[in-house]
Amino acid sequence: MLRQPATSTQITHLNRLWLYVLCGLVIVFLIAPTLLVIPMSFSDSRYLSFPPESWSLRWYRAYFGSLEWRDATVVSLQAAFLTTIVATVTGTLAAYGLHLARSGAGRLVQVALTLPMMIPVILLAIGIFLFFAPLELNNSLSGLVLAHTVLALPLVLISVTAGFKSFDMNQEMVARSMGASRPRAFLTVTLPQIRNSVISGALLAFITSLDEVVIGLLIAGGDKATLTRRMFLALRDEIDPTIAAISSLLIVLSIVLLAVSQYFQSEPRD
Repeated sequence: MLRQPATSTQITHLNRLWLYVLCGLVIVFLIAPTLLVIPMSFSDSRYLSFPPESWSLRWYRAYFGSLEWRDATVVSLQAAFLTTIVATVTGTLAAYGLHLARSGAGRLVQVALTLPMMIPVILLAIGIFLFFAPLELNNSLSGLVLAHTVLALPLVLISVTAGFKSFDMNQEMVARSMGASRPRAFLTVTLPQIRNSVISGALLAFITSLDEVVIGLLIAGGDKATLTRRMFLALRDEIDPTIAAISSLLIVLSIVLLAVSQYFQSEPRD
């Protein structure tokens, strides 16, 4: 198997063995610290330790039994669901309009919408905090959703734009030529054929909102504190092993959602 060609240039897998080993080491280096949190979450110790001296579900029970942690989880899930709806609808419509525009101005708008991916999150957080202050949106669910939408929108836009590249707009034109309005043609002809890209973008938006912490530190306080914000503050004030249990749950959830997202991206369109 190692002597079989890996590419059309007849380079064998054996010749590329060093590259496979190097990539494997890089992956282990990046993933191992994250995966170490999972066994630490099953420790019975009052402090974070690896390897665990004894195994227990103590910190998972502490998480589910804490009103403070549950309230923060509810806020994070509410923000994530609402962000997913707002970012998916807005990002899909933006991708649709930009796909039809095909002009220099459209490309500039697309760059502007994807800027949040290139700007450091701390700068975005400071700007959003100052912008929200006179509007009294800080420490509110609506402000949190709007802020998270800024981060999630580029991901939805990129995902849906990729879906439009493999869609023939003539099909929508045929529907409109037969009397369908543009909104109806989009909903009945276009959207069903790009649904995988839309779903993938929605899942990425949900993950982005659920995992975001920097913006939450500035604009999500009081009873609207997110789960990741409370985790950061708990880690700063005291090393509470409950954080390891919560982190493990978030890791598993993120992996599952990313796997579902990849499935929809790779699934062939009908």
